[in-house]
Amino acid sequence: MLTIGQLAGYVGVTAKTIRVYHAKGLLPEPPRDASGYRRYSAADAVELIKIRTLAEAGVPLARIRELRSGGELAAALRQIDDDLSARIEGLRATQERLRQLADGRLSALPADVVEFLSRMPGLGFSERWVALQHDLWLLVFATHPSTARANFQDQSSMLADPDLLSIVLEYDGVHDLDPRDPRVDALADKLIAATRDRYGAELPSYDQGSAIPALVQGAVNASSPAWRRLDSLLRERLR
Repeated sequence: MLTIGQLAGYVGVTAKTIRVYHAKGLLPEPPRDASGYRRYSAADAVELIKIRTLAEAGVPLARIRELRSGGELAAALRQIDDDLSARIEGLRATQERLRQLADGRLSALPADVVEFLSRMPGLGFSERWVALQHDLWLLVFATHPSTARANFQDQSSMLADPDLLSIVLEYDGVHDLDPRDPRVDALADKLIAATRDRYGAELPSYDQGSAIPALVQGAVNASSPAWRRLDSLLRERLR
């Protein structure tokens, strides 16, 4: 027979924990001996090990009491095992995201957007352009999830057209030009013609009352005086 301290030491819990289990009705309290000490048997130790195992698996004490008082312990344990497997899978996914974050590979963008951006350097776009597009789509998808998908599909489909691809590449290429360079004006003419040819009188519409489209264009303009003048020319001539 064991004292509470001996039982706690052998099983790997504290005497306080055993008293909590007594109070919760998980482990019956044995009677006291003539010296006033409670004495625990091997059966008590086995029961305590079972309780400790369930508790360490994350099962609430109230749930443990229900399991041990009912007749569905085996089925409940299988469910707990399934839940643990799901938690482990979730933790592994979180671990992978942390590793991606550490390696600079984590993105909140949808997988097809990430894949599209990864192909842009092969089409001739600069790293600057790809990085800018990544950040802009990140902003759009985070703030306008209901329309971001349609806008992305519209923009990405442009690059499947060789003529439009050439114009967008030229847009990327004028970044470092003087804003008064004639090539900026020539590109503006190309963009206007291509926009009218693609959309007709119905230009692409964005969320009314939203500041995000202007914020996106502002980010583009801020990175290049030539792009800023190009945007100004487009706005004037497309009115």
